[in-house]
Amino acid sequence: MCDTQNMKYAIDVGYRHIDGALVYFNEHEVGQAIREKIADGTVKREDVFYCGKLWNTFHPPELVMPALKRTLKTLELDYVDLYIIELPLAFKPGDVFYPKDENGKEVYHDTDLCATWEALEACKDAGLTKSLGVSNFNKRQLELILNKPGLKHKPVTNQIECHPYFTQPKMMEFCKKNDIIIVGYSPLGTSRDPSWVNLKSPPLLEDELLVSIGKKYKKTSAQVALRFNVQRGVVVIPKSFSPKRIKENFEIFDFSLTDDEMKEIEGLNKNIRFVELLMWSDHPEYPFHDDY
Repeated sequence: MCDTQNMKYAIDVGYRHIDGALVYFNEHEVGQAIREKIADGTVKREDVFYCGKLWNTFHPPELVMPALKRTLKTLELDYVDLYIIELPLAFKPGDVFYPKDENGKEVYHDTDLCATWEALEACKDAGLTKSLGVSNFNKRQLELILNKPGLKHKPVTNQIECHPYFTQPKMMEFCKKNDIIIVGYSPLGTSRDPSWVNLKSPPLLEDELLVSIGKKYKKTSAQVALRFNVQRGVVVIPKSFSPKRIKENFEIFDFSLTDDEMKEIEGLNKNIRFVELLMWSDHPEYPFHDDY
């Protein structure tokens, strides 16, 4: 995943939103980079927006705060800016992140998303996180939280796959109505890893329209795809390990797409989900069976 040097370089380039997670197994390196850039005066702690994630094996309410405290201890930070439920899928609780039975089948756990959410609210009340959100939740699952009796803190974000081939218009509209910000992961499509990605999907960055618009502005197709989402009000979290690409992905604020170009790119939507997570499609709370 991310090493300390790449993270420090990204902060030097200007990145301030850092999307992390316990299961990325790099919180130590990321925390070290943040602390070193604070120490050398590049940023203050309040300049950096760190998002942490609650993994599937820590959904029972009594495990939520210890999981966040574990993240904070690894990062060596006092708080995260945003803490989100990574997936609405609960796995067998414990420290084995991908629990399986003797036949190699995933071991699930009964999910009570509202109870998990209440435990997250306690984390915010304790000052361990500034705000709360979710990821990969469908409309029904979001409504479960939003309509929960006695809701104290509503989700401020839903982190979902979002790019020109998967523009998520219905979820965009629903979240806008409920003042929930969409954070778009895989905004450039995604790596072609057959273990979790649908390889039948065409590579987004080779799209002729994105390439041609990029030529007009002397930008890459990746920069056009990122700019498209930013202009729609979607927060983008591109992932890269290359300093050249880290810098390029940030250089999207010196041009704007016209209304016609935005419409053309919207027209590319194929409802293609690269990250289908089909290995968990038999989970009762698998979110992608629903229309949105």
